[in-house]
Amino acid sequence: MLDRDLDDNLTMKVDFNFQNYKDVVLEGFDNENHSLWKTRYIKDNPKSKNIGIQLVSVHDDMLKNPEETLTQLGRMGDSYIEIFVYEKGRFYGQSPEQFRAMVEKSGMKFLASMTFFGPEDKNDDTVINTWWTKTIQDHKKAGVEYLSTSNSKIKNIKTIKDLQDYCNSYNKVGKLCKDNGLKFVFHNHTDEFLMVVGVRVYDYFLQNTNPEYVYFQADIYWMHVAGVNPVDYFKAYPNRFISWHVKDFKELGESGKIDFKHIFKYQELSGVQYIISEVEDYSFPPLFSVGLAWEYIYYELLK
Repeated sequence: MLDRDLDDNLTMKVDFNFQNYKDVVLEGFDNENHSLWKTRYIKDNPKSKNIGIQLVSVHDDMLKNPEETLTQLGRMGDSYIEIFVYEKGRFYGQSPEQFRAMVEKSGMKFLASMTFFGPEDKNDDTVINTWWTKTIQDHKKAGVEYLSTSNSKIKNIKTIKDLQDYCNSYNKVGKLCKDNGLKFVFHNHTDEFLMVVGVRVYDYFLQNTNPEYVYFQADIYWMHVAGVNPVDYFKAYPNRFISWHVKDFKELGESGKIDFKHIFKYQELSGVQYIISEVEDYSFPPLFSVGLAWEYIYYELLK
């Protein structure tokens, strides 16, 4: 677009670079083609279908400019965020109160946080209670609803006792969370579907954790990579899965390898309350890719 004054002299050229139909970058240039200004406009999409995002999808953007990134995610239509960067009482370097205020300013809720703690002795109640009590209090200040965790040491499990020790630990943490008004959620990758002395690890966890204390987050992508069908688990363990991580091999819905539309027919059976998009392999800049993920969930999967 060319801007002219009242004497028809060219004063400025404005370029419109459409990232997609709801996201455009505008830049103004003078007559020597020097950039004068640059801004980005993102259409304010609806939040009516309650879709969230795991911030690992835009981690580099969050490190560079968390406030701007959260603002863009809020305008894209995300209703809430889940993070994975809790460390020493801070979130992306900010206090719980500061980070909560930033998220809520963007029009979203700080829903959940992935936390990682692996004591040498899974039965050391003093160590467990000390770490988790502080973690819970920090997250209560931040306004989260649940804490999640995963297990990177499953390949070291050799016996049923090892499995039960983990379940006992998860039950303790889950009770501590519940007593303090939060929920505790277990997140899967692929190792959970390994067998230990004839027992599948994930099945054992589901069968031997207390549903009052331990919820599950189904990572649809990692289930597919492990060669299991999430629908089979929703049927076998109804109402155990409070949230889903919805991720694909590339942008969401692009690989054709995962039948998301079939899986989404089992939302009610699974008990899912929160649909969380995640992108970790990109064909485009991350903020563009997560926008595509939101569109796919909103227009194709949630009716």
